[in-house]
Amino acid sequence: MEETGPIELASPQANVHGSKHNGTFEDREMGSEYDIARIERVYRKLDRRIIPAFWVLYFICSAIRSNVGLSQTMNEAQGHDLAQELHLSPKQISTGLALFYVCYVIFDLPSNLVMTRLSPHVWMSRIVIAVGIIGACMAAIKAAWSLYLTRLLLGIVIAGMWPGMAYYLTLFYPPSRTGKRIGFYFTAAQVSASVVGLVSAGFQEMDGLGGLVGFQWMFLLYGLVGILVGISLLWWLPDRPLAPGETRNRAGWRNWIPQSRPALEGEDAQIHYEDLTRVYRRHAWTLRDLWHVVIDWRVWPLMVMYFGVVGVGIGVQNYGTVIIQGINPNLSGVDLSLLFAPIWVMDLIAILLVTPISDRFHHHRALFFSVPVLLQIAGLLITTYAGSESNPWPRYGGLLIVGFGLGPTVPITMTWTNEIFQPRHGEVGVAAASALVSGLGNLGSILTTYALYTGWPADSVPGPTQYRKSNLVMVGILCLSILSAVSMTVLLRVVGNGSKAKQISSGSSTLDGEGIIVDGAARRDLQERGLGRLWFRR
Repeated sequence: MEETGPIELASPQANVHGSKHNGTFEDREMGSEYDIARIERVYRKLDRRIIPAFWVLYFICSAIRSNVGLSQTMNEAQGHDLAQELHLSPKQISTGLALFYVCYVIFDLPSNLVMTRLSPHVWMSRIVIAVGIIGACMAAIKAAWSLYLTRLLLGIVIAGMWPGMAYYLTLFYPPSRTGKRIGFYFTAAQVSASVVGLVSAGFQEMDGLGGLVGFQWMFLLYGLVGILVGISLLWWLPDRPLAPGETRNRAGWRNWIPQSRPALEGEDAQIHYEDLTRVYRRHAWTLRDLWHVVIDWRVWPLMVMYFGVVGVGIGVQNYGTVIIQGINPNLSGVDLSLLFAPIWVMDLIAILLVTPISDRFHHHRALFFSVPVLLQIAGLLITTYAGSESNPWPRYGGLLIVGFGLGPTVPITMTWTNEIFQPRHGEVGVAAASALVSGLGNLGSILTTYALYTGWPADSVPGPTQYRKSNLVMVGILCLSILSAVSMTVLLRVVGNGSKAKQISSGSSTLDGEGIIVDGAARRDLQERGLGRLWFRR
């Protein structure tokens, strides 16, 4: 693809010549006029092509990433759980869980930057295939060192997947429209947690079959499915869109890669080009452009927001069955798996309810983030202090509230990142900022997997106060997330989000360009869409 010089997308507040007449946006700069319903049909067509593929890949990768948590209680009565089979201490298991996130933090940014240079759908396919291979290899772990090695490798190969998906969406959608889409495929993690919990009951029945214990069958089969899904993505996911009349470069290594069908063709492609012109005007980013993103203060409140909510989410994901077992030590491994699933059903319901509304009122992201975080805090306090020895089940109800509160917070954080950094820094802004927020934010995952629950021996002693301190630490980091969201809102109102009072195209330079483009999507983003036709048409 031929690269162009940096072309600015003028701030819609200034010099806007387009207007809306009877539901039609007239883009005079582009010389076109399309009914808004026709534009929406184009984005729904993209939804049908992209979102199912993202859902499937995120489902399988989430299952492979998190099934080690379930392995801690599978076939425990037979002595075939992860700790007894590999002769591991609780601290060794916590170390293995945390090592994954160490590599995730380190390699998230480099992976996402590579994705901007190469074909995005090929890079995404590479990630899933590699995750499947490492996931299948986990069936062969025999000691602590092999657990550490496979978790390290898994963290390396999966790095860039989550922020890469957020970046990929901005190639096809306006940033303000990505919240609902991120929420939709993020439900795959919740369904995965529920299904993996339920299916693990079946894997426990396979214990001893073919000389493998239950969790080894789980690792092996999920890994093989991951490999197949990764290969299919080469045809399933579309490559980045091209402007009408442009042809894709198939020279060199690209000639050996299967060519996926374009996401849009004909009039649909033309409408998308005129509605989201900024993504077609690319400019090769430089290290200077990257540095401008890194030093942008807006990254850090977003990172702290992510730190809290993802730390709690991963803590519940990895230790949910352990927490439930602390509530009622008499539960079997199958009981724990079945009780684990409803937490993520609540998570899924919240995502489907909140993220579409947050897109409709995209000027109020902090509110839609903070209220669910307050629910998480309330749920953790109930899990910590409610109930009694004779009736501990109110504590389980607290976990369900935590699950509901977790749902929309991660998608909203990533969407807000897209909205802030695409206008300021273009394509490299989205890629780098989403990776920094996701990568550094996962330091919260390291905290909750390594230092809390079974990783905190003094806090894991059985009794009425078991895991109390761990729960309160998670309450503390959630309070920090709310404070960061409020601070970000205040600072954006005071300082603003302009780049020399301009919005730029997907080129990464913030210098004055030769042309000024106002696309239809940027103009529509000036106003919130409200609740009209919320779940049915738009």
